[in-house]
Amino acid sequence: MNDLLSTEQINHMYRDLETRSTPQIVRALVDDQLQAVQSAQQAIPQIAKAAELAAERMRRGGRLIYVGAGTSGRLGQLDASELSPTFSWPAERAVACVAGGRKALWEAVEGAEDDFEAGRRDLLASQAGPNDVVIGVAASGTTPYPLGALVEAKEKGALTIGIANNPGTPLVLQSEVGIVLDTGPEVISGSTRLKAGTAQKIALNAFSSTLMVLLGKVYGNLMVDLQATNAKLVARAVRLTVTATEVSQGEAKQALEACGYSVKTAIVMLKKGLSAQSAQALLDRVEGNVRRALEQ
Repeated sequence: MNDLLSTEQINHMYRDLETRSTPQIVRALVDDQLQAVQSAQQAIPQIAKAAELAAERMRRGGRLIYVGAGTSGRLGQLDASELSPTFSWPAERAVACVAGGRKALWEAVEGAEDDFEAGRRDLLASQAGPNDVVIGVAASGTTPYPLGALVEAKEKGALTIGIANNPGTPLVLQSEVGIVLDTGPEVISGSTRLKAGTAQKIALNAFSSTLMVLLGKVYGNLMVDLQATNAKLVARAVRLTVTATEVSQGEAKQALEACGYSVKTAIVMLKKGLSAQSAQALLDRVEGNVRRALEQ
């Protein structure tokens, strides 16, 4: 089947690639990335559906479990790891299974992607259940490792999402929500770390960020549930609070210090004239949704 996959085809536009000037090579590689954006745009309905269904599971206490091999596995791990500092999402509720284990995050583990049973075993070890969401990612859509994980996920009643760069492939067809990112042949033939990987990154970003918006992690377009764990993020927390409440930097800082630098809590404190404890209690009653808290 691999001979028929569009991501494995030879792109005849670039058969003279190594004879071109350096700027021409760079332009070819950069311009080709536009197809990654286009493929993600075409998949918007499926990405939206995946986020809505995932939100239902997350509200029941579920987890996001990303599964992939090579570039796809690393992108899944990246998406999982960024949710905690960006949205205060519990780290234990966004995990990744990567073919070849943690070693494969920084070096290739040859043959690991071909192990269907390893995918099943790793997913089983994650103790996935009916409230969880398993996201399998593979450019080809035929990689055995994530396919094995999806089979196990289905047996455990988890929601399955398949992201692939080839239409009509098993990863897409065997998932409850199949997301096709049809990027076609690469500039460097078969190197799906290029636009296929870019499209996966776009889709994963859009999926998880939309999910966090649906879960009340954003107020307007402000990232109000970040963890202010360094100087840059402390300054960002102050800016976000000032933007949301139109108070001075000093007032914003004072409120943030009173509530442990929780931007959400500071906004509710300042806009409703509440103490940190009362503001937090109000947020708890509305599942942490700032807009709903302000409407109370």
